Amino acid sequence: MAVAVTTLRTTLATALANAGVWSTFSFPPPVILANSVIVVPADMYLEPQNNSRSTINCMAHFKILCVVPYLDNQGNLSNIEEFMVSVFTLLAASSLVYNIGSFSGPTMLDAPSGQMLTTEITCSILTTWS
Repeated sequence: MAVAVTTLRTTLATALANAGVWSTFSFPPPVILANSVIVVPADMYLEPQNNSRSTINCMAHFKILCVVPYLDNQGNLSNIEEFMVSVFTLLAASSLVYNIGSFSGPTMLDAPSGQMLTTEITCSILTTWS
């Protein structure tokens, strides 16, 4: 399913929604919250694709950031691993056609809202310009 680049972030965030488990954002929120999944543009965000030489499509690259509270090592790792599995499961159940990378190793983030444990994965989706 080709989705216009102008609505793709929202479509991806909707596919990753998991009510009651985490908050999902299709943009970087002003304050990063624990138990959230955030879709942000990756470095090299929009990449023109002209494989057919007659039309130019667009490959959109995103980072999916998973954020859990920083409590203790064992609890944090269990939480972040559950988020990782859920993100894969939700993407697989979506109608999006995507290429997905690997999750980064969990890292600690000092945010104004407190200490968080985060991991991210890259996701690329072939889309249209409009």
